[in-house]
Parts: sequence; C-alpha cells; structure tokens
Amino acid sequence: MSKAILALADGTIFEGRAVGFTGEATGEVVFNTAMTGYQEILTDPSYKGQLVCMTCSHIGNYGVARQDDESRQTWAEGFILNEASRRPSNWRSYQSLHEYLQKQSVVGIEGIDTRYLTRHLRDHGSQSGVISHVEFDQQSLIRKARTAPGTDGRDLVSEVTCSAAYSWKEGSSEWRPTNGSPKSHEKAFNYRVVVYDFGVKLNILRRLVDCGCEVTVVPASTTAKTVREMNPDGLVLSNGPGDPQGASYVVPHIQDLLGWKPTLGICLGHQILGLSLGLPTYKLKFGHHGANHPVMDLRSRKVEITSQNHNYAVTIPATTDKSEDRKPVFETQWGPFTPTHVSLNDECLEGLVGCKAPVLSVQYHPEASPGPHDSSYLFNQFIGMMEQQRG
Repeated sequence: MSKAILALADGTIFEGRAVGFTGEATGEVVFNTAMTGYQEILTDPSYKGQLVCMTCSHIGNYGVARQDDESRQTWAEGFILNEASRRPSNWRSYQSLHEYLQKQSVVGIEGIDTRYLTRHLRDHGSQSGVISHVEFDQQSLIRKARTAPGTDGRDLVSEVTCSAAYSWKEGSSEWRPTNGSPKSHEKAFNYRVVVYDFGVKLNILRRLVDCGCEVTVVPASTTAKTVREMNPDGLVLSNGPGDPQGASYVVPHIQDLLGWKPTLGICLGHQILGLSLGLPTYKLKFGHHGANHPVMDLRSRKVEITSQNHNYAVTIPATTDKSEDRKPVFETQWGPFTPTHVSLNDECLEGLVGCKAPVLSVQYHPEASPGPHDSSYLFNQFIGMMEQQRG
C-alpha cells in the first residue's frame, strides 16, 4: 500500500496508508462517533467541505449497498480511518468501501491513530487539513492546510442544492432491486409538502412519504412567491452544509413564509429558521457529528439518543422570559417561541417551537439514517400541525 499524509493547519502531521482515490483533498477536519453508517455519512450533503474522521476503529465491514446512498453522490471531501475493511460481509453489498471511494473520487487515509486525532480536535477544535497521496513535503502540506478555505461565511448550500424542482414519491420501506430503480405502486397522499433543499438527505423525503406527504423539492434560492403559488399544506427546511450565514440569501424568503403554513426545520434548516427569527448563530469548537448524541426534550424531560452533523448552533436571547408554566420564551414578530430540546453534552440549543406560529425545528436528524429512531415522532408532530391547520 502506498503512503499518505494528513496535515493539519496547526502543524500536526499524521502518516498513514492511502485508501480510496489517489490524489489530494482539503477541508475542515471533523470527527464522527458513529460505529456504522459510513456510506450515509459520505453521501450526506451536510459534509460538503469536510474531511471526516471516523472514531470507530474498523470501517467498511459490511461494504456498500446502493440502497444506502443519501443523495446523488458523495460529498465529504476526504475520509480518515484507522482501518478500512477490504473484505466486506453483507448480502446487500456490491463493492468494498475502498472500491467505492475510488469510484467516487474520495481521497482517504488509513492506518493513523484516530483516537489521538479525535482528542486533538476535541482539545484544539476543528481546523483545516490536507490528505495527500501525491506530495509528502510536510511543510508544504501544512501551508496548504493553512490557506485552505474555511466554512465561516462560505456558501456551501449553493453547491449541493438541486438545480430545479422535482417530485419525490418513494417511501423508506420500498427496497430497491439490484438495478437501483425504485418500485412503483400507488400511494395515498394526504398532504402536499414543499421541501427547501439546502442539502436534503433522501431519508427525510422517504419519511415524509411514509407519513402520507406528496413531496416537492425546490432549490434553496426559490422565492417565497413561488412557494406561495404552489400552496402546499406544509414546508420543510432541510439539513445542509456549513455556516448558515453563508446562505443568508434564503432568510428573507423564509421570513415571508413563517406563520403561513406549518413548518419543520431540520439541522441547517433549524439554523436558517433561527436567523429568520433574528437569533444569532455561532460556531461550535468541534461540532456534533455522530449517531449517539443525548438530547433532552424539555417538555417531557425524556432523553433521546440522536444522529447529528453540524458545526454551528443557534443562540437564544439571554433575557428569555418565563411563560406561565415556567418554560422559557422569547418574543418575535411571529409571536413567542420557546426552546424544546437541549444537548446533554454541552447544553447547545437543539430545538424550537412557536407558541402560536405553527413552526417546529430541531438541530438533529429525526430521519435516523444513520442513527437511532428515538426522534421519529417529530414527523408525526409535523403531520399533526398540518392536520390542525386544516381544522
């Protein structure tokens, strides 16, 4: 196996073995604590601009299955592993992770101490890095890492969103045959939903179909006027990559639509909603990436284990008042809002709900792909909001 180097902007160097596509890749280095779901992670548009380190020591055991892609292509800039399995065992698999990375042009490195890298990022924060199979001058690679574009203020949404509106009718229970084409049969659609594509994962669309939604996905730049003309029963603001400030051009359109129809925000959609409400966002030290993040529902005090992928978060006003039932609330031009969920790792805000406006948002991924299914009830809450507005 050929040599590979990972260089961080702070001068830290890791030497390992090349895996995947032969070349060089730059991006923000983050770590993901999920033990499975590597294919979903690679194809999640939220990882655009990032080099992903998997903390689990052995990745690729079950190979790659066509049904597990979460979008039309891979988006992670590079992959960092302790060991990549080249002999997968899974009846659904059609190629190994190494072959998949090669075909998808994803540059990877294995054979490094991913525990040390994870601790380093935890202590010093996420930072730019370079994976190279073709250059081994360490100082040159460090310079490349230091001059690589970061994510602050960068518009990554425009790089991952769809180019034109399209309909989606496939549910999560519809297993596709080996040729990759979806099964086609009639469904009963009770609600029409427009999904703003900031980098949407397919399983969000599948879960909406499962709930009886006829789904139309629109580009991130779609105007409020266009959406109003479509007259859906509800709106979904999807997940996506990077800094929500980089996609601030969508905020006026979301502000125009707030309170008009029931709205569900997921991950970046939650942050875009926060900006639309006038709330500031900030960058986390090393982000939340994984399928095992504990979150408390402040309404029920129930703890959910959630799937997360974000480097930015929303701040609620420090002067938040208390409602009659002692829940914190803050005022907006759309009426009062209250926090619904909080991270038990760092107390980061994980959810909001409108006290009067039909709006619900969460910082994590209720569609659970990959990840646990603790938060799937949120889709039913969204359906309930649409049903209530119908009267």
